Amino acid sequence: MSIKVKRSRAQPIGQLLNPRGEFGLLMRQSRLIEKAQSHLRTSLPDDMRDHVFVGGFSDGKLTLICNRAVFLTWLRFEQSRLLMLLRQLPGFEGITGLRFKVRPVRPVKAPRRYCRSLPDAAGKALTECAEDTDDPGLKNALERLASHATQRQN
Repeated sequence: MSIKVKRSRAQPIGQLLNPRGEFGLLMRQSRLIEKAQSHLRTSLPDDMRDHVFVGGFSDGKLTLICNRAVFLTWLRFEQSRLLMLLRQLPGFEGITGLRFKVRPVRPVKAPRRYCRSLPDAAGKALTECAEDTDDPGLKNALERLASHATQRQN
């Protein structure tokens, strides 16, 4: 495997972060989305504020994401009012419409733990086998296995 040298030079950070650079445009768009999010939150009813998010802004359309179809229906009814509110923000004067998406949030479930149980009789048999064994490695392994039965009693 050969390693080839990259012939292009790294760009200076000033060039990347200037308003016309790649990261500069990305930062500008993220600030616009954050402004739209905070502006929308103030105009939404209290019970909806934590369930509606701005997902993106492209082609003159703002994407709103909510976690329930009920909220999406309300947003569609209020679409013209929300567009008027958003056009008041600098950077959103030319917004042409809204896109709506429902993304249900499912709580993260912890994986089930499968605990194996060792009957007392099996633990006793393993302890007896460990006492009769001369090999120290095998004896130690048998004692560890037998301890699983005794831990459940405590």
